[in-house]
Amino acid sequence: MMKKYDAVIIGAGLGGLTAAYELCRSGKKTLLLEQHNLPGGFATSFIRGRFEFEPSLHELPGMRGADEAPGVIRYLLEDAELDLRLVTLPEAYRIILTERGVDARMSFGIDKFIDIIDTLVPGSRDSVSKYMKLCREIQDAFGYLSEKQDKINYLTVLRKYGDFVRTGSYTAEEVADALAVPQKARELIYPYWCYLGVPMDRLSFSIWGTMLNSYLSKEAVIPSMRSHEIASAFIDKIEKLGGDIWFNAKVEKINVADGKINSVVLADGEVIAASHVVSNASPSRVFSTLVQPESEIPPAACRNVNARREGFSLAVVYLGLNKSREELGLTDYSYFIAPHMDTRKLYDASYDIEATELMQAAVCLNSAIPNCSPPGTCILTMTIGQQTSAWEDVGPENYFQKKQILADTLIAQFEAAVGCSLREHIEEFEVLLRRPLPDTPEPETGLSTVMNPNPGIQSFRGLCR
Repeated sequence: MMKKYDAVIIGAGLGGLTAAYELCRSGKKTLLLEQHNLPGGFATSFIRGRFEFEPSLHELPGMRGADEAPGVIRYLLEDAELDLRLVTLPEAYRIILTERGVDARMSFGIDKFIDIIDTLVPGSRDSVSKYMKLCREIQDAFGYLSEKQDKINYLTVLRKYGDFVRTGSYTAEEVADALAVPQKARELIYPYWCYLGVPMDRLSFSIWGTMLNSYLSKEAVIPSMRSHEIASAFIDKIEKLGGDIWFNAKVEKINVADGKINSVVLADGEVIAASHVVSNASPSRVFSTLVQPESEIPPAACRNVNARREGFSLAVVYLGLNKSREELGLTDYSYFIAPHMDTRKLYDASYDIEATELMQAAVCLNSAIPNCSPPGTCILTMTIGQQTSAWEDVGPENYFQKKQILADTLIAQFEAAVGCSLREHIEEFEVLLRRPLPDTPEPETGLSTVMNPNPGIQSFRGLCR
């Protein structure tokens, strides 16, 4: 007999876990399907030898303090009531630009952040203060639009968040130009660009300003037991609420008739009846392969997917080192390392897997969680963004060689910038890519491809209706 559910969730990433939890909490009969054997997507962990690595999460921003959890963190702790222990990060980041002679530690808190920049770039306080104030307005405007949704007062938007509307079509670089932010100050402000993977001369200021303010205005935290702790806590909640969770259950089809979903089909042929589906898989996959028949795909959905431009994906080098971070001289948690902050050149380098002019975001987990690895050891991860097309001409015969070259480049860059020696202390070594060996399935670590956040009208559809 065919199993029936009110809703089926495809994918147990954090989006799928949240959707499943909310549906279960509202009393719906819910099935969560995950093609891998672990939940979490990005929010997971993996073990090599003595080390348990954090695959992706660098920080959860916006923590005011232990008693003032905002936004996502408040939802996790207060609304969903997940059993989590969060650890506060010691600083925002350390930025090292080797060709520019820049080596600075940046603090959380806008005032402290501005103070550091003004000390390093005298005379920049006024322009940087205006820049950061504008970033705050952008984030507040998005908060208003999200809160009001269908009850938006557009006069309020224009009066209270006028600069949000005025800068809607501007790039991040254009806004910095308009406010005359010194180039040296931009070098200290821009490191987070590599999280979005779009050069500043093309990156939507609306997206950038919101992210920058959210990352810097308050402290940031991470789960004490890797981000898998978040996924596991959601699984526990969903099961206690009566939800069903199936692992190793890949969805092959979403059956639609007369504009309504009626079932999903698994890879093993099992059909599950459901009138609603929430997909944590990408819209591209949903509307290109899952929805059947194709005639049932809404034209608006096709236009939306086709309008998207694929951004870069991630390559990560994981090192389990047999010396403590103190012995190795790893004094910081978050490092941004590059030769310079010409984001256009750094972006162009993401098309070449053998480029050396790279920007990496590195994290020493022990700086925040001292006992995250055995005594006398530490964990270091190095992340860069790369275009998926950079690996198109790589075949099985040279795949592992190319991975080794990439890892060697990142390790050498880090050693030279920080002034430490890593190679002779590597006990465990792993390189994970979004695009694995050709003709093999995608990796199970949650590494993903993102879409480019370009400037334009997409952020302002509500205002232009």
